[in-house]
Amino acid sequence: MKIYRKVISSFFCIAALMAAMSFIPNAGKNKKGTLIINFENYVGDNLLQLDSGKYENELGQEYTISKFRYYLGNIRLKNNAGKEFIIDKYFLIDEEDKESKKIMLNDVAPGEYTSMSFIVGVDSAHNCSGIQTGALDPAKGMFWAWNTGYIFLKLEGHAPASKSPGHIFEYHIGGFKEPVNCIKNIKLTFDNLHIENNGAAVLKIKADAAQILKSPFTVDFASLSSVVDVHHAADIANNYADMFSVLK
Repeated sequence: MKIYRKVISSFFCIAALMAAMSFIPNAGKNKKGTLIINFENYVGDNLLQLDSGKYENELGQEYTISKFRYYLGNIRLKNNAGKEFIIDKYFLIDEEDKESKKIMLNDVAPGEYTSMSFIVGVDSAHNCSGIQTGALDPAKGMFWAWNTGYIFLKLEGHAPASKSPGHIFEYHIGGFKEPVNCIKNIKLTFDNLHIENNGAAVLKIKADAAQILKSPFTVDFASLSSVVDVHHAADIANNYADMFSVLK
């Protein structure tokens, strides 16, 4: 009988708890949403095709691209009330790695979002923090040395006009100290992006590799086929500051 009474008592306790929870809004539910950011790399109006795609720069010089990588960090989403959702993490977008071009942000507060900002590059603190893991692992091939830090962006390929051996071009851009600070702040605005409880929204961002060669500094493959140090790094960085836009 004692065991029977304990079972009955436990049953009523559970029933009472479930009944109480039914009066709590969203009880037992995740009150946050997910934002999936897809980065789609282009050259002008065309999706980037490594090695096979043939393009022309502003000077009419033909080229192909064999490698395209860049670091993003300090992502901030702002809603229509002015509040920010911040991701303190770095991401390496690599055209050779399809999964790297999809960033999934979890636990985003529901609401209407109107803008997103981020940096291209790696801030001074992370440049000077020693060996790191994840996207900032030196094994990713985006690190020079402890005294010079990370490569923020790599663009490599071939151009007949290039005077380098094999007609290659290579632009490895980095530097976080003035006067060569290649960290660029990007801000994108969009029509209200709605994120719901337990829902997933998608945001598509275009990265135009052609802009890296375009303006305000027009790249001539014949005279500048390689940038792998501070010389002209800031010029290329000023170009890639304008390479992002929101895809409809």
